Amino acid sequence: MIQTRTPGRELPMLDLIATGPAVASRVPAGPADERLTEYLPETRALPRFHVWTLGCQMNRSDSEEMAGRLLAAGCEEAPSLDVAELIVINTCAIREGAEQKVIGRQGQLARLKAANPGLRIVLTGCSVREPDRAGLRRRYPAVDLFLRPDEEPELVDRLGLASAHAPIGAVGATTTVGRTVVGAADRLAGTRAQAVGSGTVARGSAISAWLPIIYGCDKTCTYCIVPFSRGPERSRPFDDILDEARTLAAAGYREVTLLGQNVNSYGHDLAPEPRFAHVAGARWAGRQLDLAGRPDLAELIRAIEDLRTSDGRPAIGRLRFVTSHPWDLSDRLISALADCESVCEHLHLPVQSGSDPVLRRMGRQYTIGHYLERLARIREAVPGIAISTDIIVGFCGETEAQFEESLALLETVRYDQVFAAAYSPRPGTPATRLADDVPAADKRRRLNTLLAIQERIGLERNQAWLGREVEVLVDAVNAPRPHGHEDGALDPASAGASRLSGRTRSNKLVHLTGDPSLVGQAVTVQIAHAGPYALRGALVGA
Repeated sequence: MIQTRTPGRELPMLDLIATGPAVASRVPAGPADERLTEYLPETRALPRFHVWTLGCQMNRSDSEEMAGRLLAAGCEEAPSLDVAELIVINTCAIREGAEQKVIGRQGQLARLKAANPGLRIVLTGCSVREPDRAGLRRRYPAVDLFLRPDEEPELVDRLGLASAHAPIGAVGATTTVGRTVVGAADRLAGTRAQAVGSGTVARGSAISAWLPIIYGCDKTCTYCIVPFSRGPERSRPFDDILDEARTLAAAGYREVTLLGQNVNSYGHDLAPEPRFAHVAGARWAGRQLDLAGRPDLAELIRAIEDLRTSDGRPAIGRLRFVTSHPWDLSDRLISALADCESVCEHLHLPVQSGSDPVLRRMGRQYTIGHYLERLARIREAVPGIAISTDIIVGFCGETEAQFEESLALLETVRYDQVFAAAYSPRPGTPATRLADDVPAADKRRRLNTLLAIQERIGLERNQAWLGREVEVLVDAVNAPRPHGHEDGALDPASAGASRLSGRTRSNKLVHLTGDPSLVGQAVTVQIAHAGPYALRGALVGA
C-alpha cells in the first residue's frame, strides 16, 4: 500500500541515465472481455514494428509511448529492424553525427523496402522540423511518413492502424519562435495522461522508468535546435505527474528519472494556485520569470518523496532528474536535494564552456562565477554529491586561451563525468549566423585534450571509492569478457556466476559477479578496482 505523508505542508495527493534490462519483444494484449476477440483485426494483417531510438532520455520516453500505442492497436514488436514491417526512427539533431547515422542507413532501408514492398518507414524526433519539411524527402528518401515530436501521438492514426479499442485523434499544432514556425507541445500533457491512464506506455525496463514532466525549451542557446524542434516549454499538470509516480511505485519500479529538456524550469508556465502560495519569488538568473504561487521542481520532488510504503519508506527509492540549467538551480531546489532521502546524490549540470565570452556567444546567460557559486552551494548542502556536465569545444570564435579556460574549469570543479563534443553547426540555429572559424583539426585536438584530462580526473575521483561499501541497483547481466581482457581474472563463467552491472546512487557504474536473480535488487558491494569510467567490486556477504 502506498501512503502519502504531508508533514507541515498542504500538498495534493503523492552514460545520469536510468537503465535496466530490456523488455523482451512485446505482443499486443488481448481484450479484457474475451467476447470482443472476434472483432479484433487479424494479427497477421498488422505490421510488426521496430522502434530505433537515438539521442536523449526524452526520445527514449517518447519511443516508449509510440511503442505502447502500436501495441494497443494490435501490432507486435519485431526483434530487429531487418525483419520489421514498420520501422519508426526517433531521431536526434543535437549533434551532426546523430543525423548522419540515419542518413547513412538510407541505403540499407531502401534495400529492405525493395525486398519487402509493404515495409513502411516513419521518421520522427528532432530531425523533423516544420520549416524543413520540403527538404526531408531529399535527405531521407526511404522514409514514407514524417512526424514532428508533437505529432508522435498521431502515429497510429496516420498509419491507418487505429481501431475502436485504440482511439487517439489529432494533436499536432504549431506556434512561432521568433519568425520560425515550430511544432508546439501544447497537447502532449493530455496525450501522456491518456497513455498512462490506459496502460499503453511500453516501458523498456522493469526496474527504472522515465517520467516526463515538461516538454520543449524556452532557452536561448544559439547552438541548439531543441526550441525549433520541440517548441516552447509546456509543463505537465502537477497532479498528473504525481498520479504517474504513484503508478510506477505500485508497479514496483525502483528508480524514476524526471525528464525535461530543462527539467528544473518545471511549473513556471502553469497557473498559480492557492495550495502553492508558499512557493514565492522569481528566477534570479537569465530571463526573469514570476514564479509565485506555481509549483516548481522542488515542490514536485518533495511531493514524490512523500509517497511512502506502509513501513514508512519512500515508495520510489531512487529519484533522479535531467537535464538541469544553471538559470533555474534555485535555493529551493538545492534544499530539496539535501532534505529528500529518495533523491540520488548526483546532478547533471551542463556548463558548455569555461569561458564567459564563449558563454555569451552561446546565449547561455550566466557566467562561470554564477555557475561555480551554484556548485559550491550544492556541494555544501549535499556533501559528496557527484557532478557531471556537458562541454562543447571549438564553438564559433573560441580562441586557444578560451579553450584553456575550459580545461582550467575541469581542474577546478573536478567533475565525475563529462560529456564532450566538438561544435557542429545545426541548420536553423542562430549560431549559423556566426563564423564557424575553428578549424576541424583544432576541434579534434581540443576534444582529445579535454577528454584526456577528464579521464585522469575521473580515475582520481573513482579511486576515492576503493575499499568502500556502496549500494548498487543491479540492472543488467553482461556478456563475458574476451579471454585475456584485463578483467579476465574476474570472469565468472567458470564459477557458474554471471557478470552483472548496476549503478550507485551517485550514478557510478559498478561491475560485479553474482546470480542473475539479483537484477532489480539493491545490493551492497565493496569496491576493489577503479577505472576512469567504472568501478568493480564484490558482493558483501556473498
